[in-house]
Amino acid sequence: MNRLTNIIIKKSLNNRNYLFKNLSTIKFTKSHEYIQLSGSIGTVGITDHAANALGDVVYVDLPLVGAAYTAGSSFGSVESVKAASDVYSPVTGEVVEVNAVLSSNPGTVNESPFESGWFIKLKLNDDGLKEFKELLDEAAYKELTKE
Repeated sequence: MNRLTNIIIKKSLNNRNYLFKNLSTIKFTKSHEYIQLSGSIGTVGITDHAANALGDVVYVDLPLVGAAYTAGSSFGSVESVKAASDVYSPVTGEVVEVNAVLSSNPGTVNESPFESGWFIKLKLNDDGLKEFKELLDEAAYKELTKE
């Protein structure tokens, strides 16, 4: 990663501190997905770090509502002008909603990955709730992405 990319990532993470402080229920994966838990429903997307590394997102492939995934399994993909990448479920659960906005405006992922650029909502089962506790917290994720 070059110096400019590193600066952009640090700035993005710093600008998101207000979000993390208000949402103690957000966790991260080493593959740069996040999940924000509200009850047993987790909102899943990719982090600023991933969105910035990909560049301008031009296509997002999302699953159907009702599909079930285990932690670490691919549920879709994201394509940018630079690359394509699979997106992985951070926990075990069933898709209860997909972000339809992304089909017509995939750039929302770059503009607002934590607010309006989320990918799916999962209903976590008991395994998923246990797996959530094992994911990275904000401090661990910042350390992972630090250079």
